[in-house]
Amino acid sequence: MKKLLDFIKSVRSEWFKIVWPSRDAVIRATILILVFSALAALFFFVVDSALNALVGWIF
Repeated sequence: MKKLLDFIKSVRSEWFKIVWPSRDAVIRATILILVFSALAALFFFVVDSALNALVGWIF
């Protein structure tokens, strides 16, 4: 039982050490992720289209 209480105390003390990001940081990170996801989708679309045209031209 003592180990369980020590574990809970340890978890509680670590919980208060967490530094949560600010709202602005979360918004900036979200926008950055969306932009890079769109760029990656565009890149893979272009590569897929080029490879599809190449394979269609060969066969």
